[in-house]
Amino acid sequence: MSSGKLWNADLGNGSYRNPILYADYSDPDAIRVGEDYFMIASSFSNAPGLPLLHSKDLVSWKVVNYVLPEIPEERYREPIHGCGVWAPAIRFHAGTYYVCFPMPDEGIYMTTTADPFGIWSKPVNIRPGAGWIDPCPFWDDDGKAYLVAGVAKSRIGYKSVLHMVEMQPDGMGLIGDAVKIFDGNEKDQETIEGPKMYKRNGWYYIFAPAGGVKRGWQTVLRARSVFGPYEYKVVMRQGSSDVNGPHQGAWVDTVTGEDWFLHFQDVYGAGRITHLQPMSWQEDWPVIGIAKVDKDCGEPVAEYRKPNVGNENTSTFEPETSDDFTGNRLGLQWQWNANPCRDWYALTGSSLKLNAVKKRTVYGDMPNLLLQKWPAPEFSCVTKFDLTNLADGEEAGVISMGMRYALLTFRKDKNQLSPCFITGVQHYGKILPETTEETAQTLPQIDACHAGEISVKYTVKQTGTQDLNEREKGFPLELVTFSYSTDGISYQTAGRMNAVPGRWVGVKNGVFCACTVPENAQGSGYAVVNGVTYSR
Repeated sequence: MSSGKLWNADLGNGSYRNPILYADYSDPDAIRVGEDYFMIASSFSNAPGLPLLHSKDLVSWKVVNYVLPEIPEERYREPIHGCGVWAPAIRFHAGTYYVCFPMPDEGIYMTTTADPFGIWSKPVNIRPGAGWIDPCPFWDDDGKAYLVAGVAKSRIGYKSVLHMVEMQPDGMGLIGDAVKIFDGNEKDQETIEGPKMYKRNGWYYIFAPAGGVKRGWQTVLRARSVFGPYEYKVVMRQGSSDVNGPHQGAWVDTVTGEDWFLHFQDVYGAGRITHLQPMSWQEDWPVIGIAKVDKDCGEPVAEYRKPNVGNENTSTFEPETSDDFTGNRLGLQWQWNANPCRDWYALTGSSLKLNAVKKRTVYGDMPNLLLQKWPAPEFSCVTKFDLTNLADGEEAGVISMGMRYALLTFRKDKNQLSPCFITGVQHYGKILPETTEETAQTLPQIDACHAGEISVKYTVKQTGTQDLNEREKGFPLELVTFSYSTDGISYQTAGRMNAVPGRWVGVKNGVFCACTVPENAQGSGYAVVNGVTYSR
């Protein structure tokens, strides 16, 4: 497996550029343990869930594990768009790593490990029931533990409120009743959520974004007591920068005593990309980004000196994208559209074998879509297929997955392969099951007996900015193009569409193999993926 250096934040001169990750690692939280940094992010209904990223310098990050091999609860055998695992928190306490994550319909879960690169414990639902989101555990100096969390109006009927509750010291249960510690509806902090709790100089701090994902800001609360009363201050806004809605993330320090803040920015099609900001202190209030002389808060930086992490580490890397499928397990860049079945695929040592899975609904709702995040603002991805082992009625291809999705599929019909470019619409929470929501454009047939290897090129180009409505005005407008080749040289355009992100997630692209024969739950044939190569 290799990385194509699609987005390298390290400028090689002692400085870095933002974003440090041009990929949809949304709602990030991070910690430092010794000289190691670990970051986690939301994963919603994609599996495996809760990607764990590792860094030595806060600039170069790589996915090293997933906390969840699959999403808890049986219903996630099917994709439930926008549900599943929302904003998590990661902490290290008394030799144990903790990840606390919300599933807004099911409850608040806790999982632990002594080795973050290894297996995490089976999640325990420490607060069953809908409504609470964005939990963060906190252990005080006296050994007592607490949990702070926000709420989802769609599940509980109100929003912009933070609650605090005592937690068992082992993190596996809650004690007593929750206390409302902050109401953003009364404090000009509407949509305050995503709280992360810390302690410094006798102050309890809760870092919490407000104002909404696309146009919001970063707020910090502080108090002398865990349960308050809390005062608050806005500590970072977009200001004159190009970084809209800069908020929701993690305060981390270095062994040399520096403070930094990781957060996301919503850029529409690519999702919520990750930034790194310097952080300083003024009168026991944090300032995130660069403090402006005439402002009372910080603004994001585009470039800055790299953190002083106390060593001379100069290696640069990024999450994997390209894959030659020579390993003994799927690369960590891949996630399924829902909890997977092991019989969907096999690794042969030189390729990926995708078995034909019964297509029960529209393409965007197939659980066996194998997907990965967009890795850069512009890129191309070439997927090489061997489709000679498809049976009649089976198909395979490449999909671009969002609230509007598109795919190029090749269906086997006797001795012919029938290419077809299909577009569909996903609505909130669910892709509409009616097939009338999908449109298909049939392309010239290919002689299956002499087709050889078929290459599908998926290309993303920025062509301007959004102007459809005020919420997304000025955001990137990305054109996705599908083309294919039977000789790997000459490509024929199959179709195009403007990208639209998914429900809370950026667009993903990937591969699938499906069977449309009604009587079969599983097809008899398969497609072979000989490689996936990303380039600028």
